[in-house]
Amino acid sequence: MKNLLTDIAGVRVGHAEDAKVASGVTAIMFDQPAVAAIDVRGGGPGTREGSLLDLASMQERVDAIALSGGSAFGIEAGGGIQAWLAEQGRGLRVREAVIPLVPGAILFDLLNGGDKAWGRFAPYRDLGYAAAVSARTEFALGSVGAGFGASTATFKGGLGSASALMSSGITVAAIVAVNAVGSATVGDGPWFWAAPFEENSEFGGRGLPPAFTPDMLKMRIKGGPAASERENTTIGVVVTDAVLTKPQAKRLAMVAHTGFARALYPVHAPTDGDVLFAAATCAKPIEPVVGLTELGTIAANVVARAIARGVYSATALPFPGAQPAWKDRFG
Repeated sequence: MKNLLTDIAGVRVGHAEDAKVASGVTAIMFDQPAVAAIDVRGGGPGTREGSLLDLASMQERVDAIALSGGSAFGIEAGGGIQAWLAEQGRGLRVREAVIPLVPGAILFDLLNGGDKAWGRFAPYRDLGYAAAVSARTEFALGSVGAGFGASTATFKGGLGSASALMSSGITVAAIVAVNAVGSATVGDGPWFWAAPFEENSEFGGRGLPPAFTPDMLKMRIKGGPAASERENTTIGVVVTDAVLTKPQAKRLAMVAHTGFARALYPVHAPTDGDVLFAAATCAKPIEPVVGLTELGTIAANVVARAIARGVYSATALPFPGAQPAWKDRFG
């Protein structure tokens, strides 16, 4: 176990970034099409192929999932991943036509100090293609891919991942790009809200504070008095090797989304874009009631851990006045 999304067999992850723009893309690639669903909790989401994942849609499986910075411009990242898949002959076959299916979600990182004057076309389609090309079973965390330009209310955001092996032999893992309106830390740190679920000191082993004070529980939001939730979104994917139907994958996404609330304070704001995909590679059978409930419970823990790891692993952007990273103060 690498404590990464790629602990699920048949899943690869690739990143691509543009340091000048201070943004990037993460591609989650499935070696074989995976059953997928989506759960949206933010009030202002930005998604690609979201209707495809609706339970009313007859299509169950997808070839990849795109996570991107760039706000609405970043939706094009899925097209780049789609182009690479088409070159490999991967996708839904309709007679002679091959159509790769690549849902995605975006986060807002347009005000982080990077140069967003990219000309006529945004770079995200090319970044999506590069991320697909680079997809491997080993990948970096922190200020990489979709988390390159991410931020939170208190510290630099980033991309995190975590996994867990259940007693049944089923594996569940998550990858999250953390660009939250709220904070992943209790007060101004160093403790993470996700501390009760931490394993092997994966985000510093600081635990929780010995006592909570009113100041620690005071709401901290990005931008302070000038805050705008439109600048925020946390997006991610939870994947399992269990055999799930599309409705069961939807339920997994709903339950696993609880991990956002375990790791971020506040969360799911009115115009936030918080989105979580769930996917199943369908390698191992699962009991549909108690087994699925346990899977969702562990998945929520894994999502919370991934969020904390993303912030813990992040590094500050190299711009004047850039938001400090957690390790700048506590590392």
